[in-house]
Amino acid sequence: MTFLKAASAAALMLPLASYAALGGAPGVGAPSQTSLRSAAAVTTPNGSASYRLHETRDVSGVAIREYTLPNNVVFAVAWQGPVRPDMNALLGNYFHRAATAGADKPRGTGPFIERSDDFQIESMGRPGNFFGKAILPRLLPANVRAQDIR
Repeated sequence: MTFLKAASAAALMLPLASYAALGGAPGVGAPSQTSLRSAAAVTTPNGSASYRLHETRDVSGVAIREYTLPNNVVFAVAWQGPVRPDMNALLGNYFHRAATAGADKPRGTGPFIERSDDFQIESMGRPGNFFGKAILPRLLPANVRAQDIR
């Protein structure tokens, strides 16, 4: 019993961080151990902040970039690394839409690209180098284009 208490206490003290679920607030996605978490404000030419960029790099080496509005809602996520991130945690409520859209496409035949008026996802790569992005176009700030998300 003492071992379980010690193990539980150690697990609670580990440096845990999490990344966002698309459409939610940063840090509400599934937890992942990280070695780096940084944030940078991106401003418009007139000086007002249009969005914030948060970057997380997990222990697998996957860089997750969260693009958040001033009201703390994630309007886009992008990733790049040697493995795919946990797409369910990353996409949140939009994971089912991505999975459904990809169900009729053969696996391993090229990039997965799905676009609609309210959800866009691009996922591609090969073992050792995966990358992609998911965007909620209706939430894009006026000065940001989908091509700017990387």
